[in-house]
Amino acid sequence: MGSEGLPAVTIHVTGFKKFHGVAENPTETIVSNLKEYMKKKGMPKGVVLGSCNVLEAAGQGGVSPLYQTFQSAINSKDYESSSPGRIIWVLHFGVNSGATRFAIEHQAVNEATFRCPDEMGWKPQKVPIIPSDGGISRVRETTLPVEEITKSLAKKGYEVMTSDDAGRFVCNYVYYHSLRFAEQNGTKSLFVHVPLFLTIDEETQMQLAASLLEVLASLY
Repeated sequence: MGSEGLPAVTIHVTGFKKFHGVAENPTETIVSNLKEYMKKKGMPKGVVLGSCNVLEAAGQGGVSPLYQTFQSAINSKDYESSSPGRIIWVLHFGVNSGATRFAIEHQAVNEATFRCPDEMGWKPQKVPIIPSDGGISRVRETTLPVEEITKSLAKKGYEVMTSDDAGRFVCNYVYYHSLRFAEQNGTKSLFVHVPLFLTIDEETQMQLAASLLEVLASLY
C-alpha cells in the first residue's frame, strides 16, 4: 500500500442503451462521458473510477457483460495484492422516463415481469430472476446508506428521493443480480434512476453523477 494509508474505493459504473419507448437513453450519455467529465472536474479523494460500461437494455442479454465487469474487477491484480483488500463498489444508472427527479434505489426484487419485450425480445412474466434464490417476493437490499446518500444529494440542491421500487423490468433485473454478486463477493452495489434529459438537462445529470461519486467517497 505504500504511505497512502487507506485503500481507495474503486467504483465501476454502468448505464443502458436505448430500449422500447426511449430512443436516447440519458444513462448511455452519462456513463460514456463520465471519465472525461471527471478528468476536468477532478475525482474526489479516495475514489478511483473503474470501468464505465453501457449495457444492452436486456435481462439475460445484459447480465453477461455485467458479470464480466464484476469478474475483472475482483480478479484484478490490485484487488488481490493489496493487503487490507481493495474496496469495490458498482454504481448503476437507469432511466425512468416518467420521473421528475432522481431516485436512489434501496432494493431489488427477485421478479422479472417485463411490460414490453427487452432489446433481445424477451418478455418474462412473474419469473424469478434467480430461481435458486427462492420465489418472486424475495428482496435484496443494498448495504449502502440510501437515506444518507439521498439527504447529502438533496443538500447539494438536487431533486432526489429514496425509492423502494426499482420496477420489474431490466433495471430491477440488473440490480438484483448486482446485489446478489455484492453479497457473495464483499462488494457494494447501488442503483440510481434518472429522468429523461427533457426533464432534467444533461449538464445537471452529469453534475449529479459527479456529486454522487463525492458522496460515496465521503461514506468510506
